This record gives sequence, C-alpha cells and structure tokens, in this order.
Amino acid sequence: MRIFSSEQRLASIVLLLCLLSTGCQSAMSSPSNMTPPPGHGPFTGTAADWPLWFIAHNFDVSTYSTYGCKVRYGSYRVDEADNILQSSSDAIGVNYPDNMSAGYGPIRNFPSPATVTWRSKDGASHQAEIDIGEIFKDKMIRHNVAREDISEASYVPTPGIILEVNDRTINVYMRAMIFLRKPRFPDRPHSDYRDDLIKVFSRTY
Repeated sequence: MRIFSSEQRLASIVLLLCLLSTGCQSAMSSPSNMTPPPGHGPFTGTAADWPLWFIAHNFDVSTYSTYGCKVRYGSYRVDEADNILQSSSDAIGVNYPDNMSAGYGPIRNFPSPATVTWRSKDGASHQAEIDIGEIFKDKMIRHNVAREDISEASYVPTPGIILEVNDRTINVYMRAMIFLRKPRFPDRPHSDYRDDLIKVFSRTY
C-alpha cells in the first residue's frame, strides 16, 4: 500500500479546487465534462457525489515486452526507441500490476481516442485506437469502497487512468484514491484510504 504524506494530500486538495474553479482553468467548467450522469446533482468532488463520478483524470502509459511504442492522447506523448525491447511484466514479480499509476494531468474528460502503435516481442507491428471516453462514458469512478465506509469529510482526488501495452495486449485500468472513515489497519493510521488498481478494458491483437 502506498503512503501519502500530508503534503501530497494538500497538493491533491489544491488540484481539486483548481478543477472546480472557473478562474483556474476555464476549460474544466465546459458542459462536456461537467454535465452530471443521470440521477446525479452538480459535481462537488466529495462523498456527496455518490455513486462517485469524475470530471477529469490523470493518465499514464506502461509498456512491457514491446518495441517502439508510440502513444498519443490529447497532449500526452510516449515515443519509445524502435530497437529496444522493453522489459517484461514478469520481471517485476509480485508487484505487478500494482506498480502502475498515473501522474500526467489532470486531463479534462475526454480527449479524442488514444492512438497506439508498437511492435510485440516477436517483431509483429500493431496499431490501435483506444477510446477512453467510450470506455468511461458513464463517468463513474471504479473503486472497491462501500458507501458506508467512505469518509464523509474527505474530498475525492482526481482518478488515474493507465493504458498498459503488454506484448500483444492493451489493458486499461483505473486507480482512484478513496479516503475511509477509519484506517484499514488499526496500528497503521495512514491506512485510511484505498487506491485499488481496477482493470476496465482488455484487448489482444
């Protein structure tokens, strides 16, 4: 489990306030991402939004057993060397896939589909278009926290979306930090959250 410092939590709060402020980034208040899903009221970024939904996301790409992976998603870019085989996910051991997280953003929901080109470890060329907006068209945050366990006093940080290119397979995950009413482990006060990695999409080429 990751431990988040008070400074990291403060930074997340500032970021959330930025997203909700029309003065900070006016694009974040556009109707395309601020329109609530059916049955929801205006976005607050708190437990009051239950079932939790999101207006923006962080993003990142992880590559394993690939050559020359290129990804374009909004302003995000990956451009790996064509002659270098990325290490396999097996090399990570028990930490895979929980080693993956998303740090680029926030990105307003949703840019055009991500374009991906790469070669698998056998040298075969592949290309794909991954529509993140379609995968998450319901705007719902994927998590494993029951309504009665979520902290009423907390904010809900911007969730992360991870696109994994692993040999011939593309997986898409969401990782969202959800604060809890009480620590999961009584002897670990900083265990008062969950940030489970949840697979939402998978396709083999």
